[in-house]
Amino acid sequence: MPKLDDQINTLEARLKQLKIKQQRVDARARALASRRQRKDDTRRKILIGATILARIDTNQIDHTELEAWLNLHLTRDDDRALFALPPK
Repeated sequence: MPKLDDQINTLEARLKQLKIKQQRVDARARALASRRQRKDDTRRKILIGATILARIDTNQIDHTELEAWLNLHLTRDDDRALFALPPK
């Protein structure tokens, strides 16, 4: 029986190693997906901003309307300063 116990112990150790390896693979995949989501979100924001700025340049959106949106939604003083808005 000792030989069978040794085989079981060896297989259990191998299973433990494989589970750890799988956890690492899963964690790496989650990190890549998270990074991709952040990149996509940043790209969406840039494209929305470019679209709005283009519409302001062609007078399709009034500049004062944009300022009102920014004044309403920007709460951090450093963000507001970028658009020459007074601190809240």
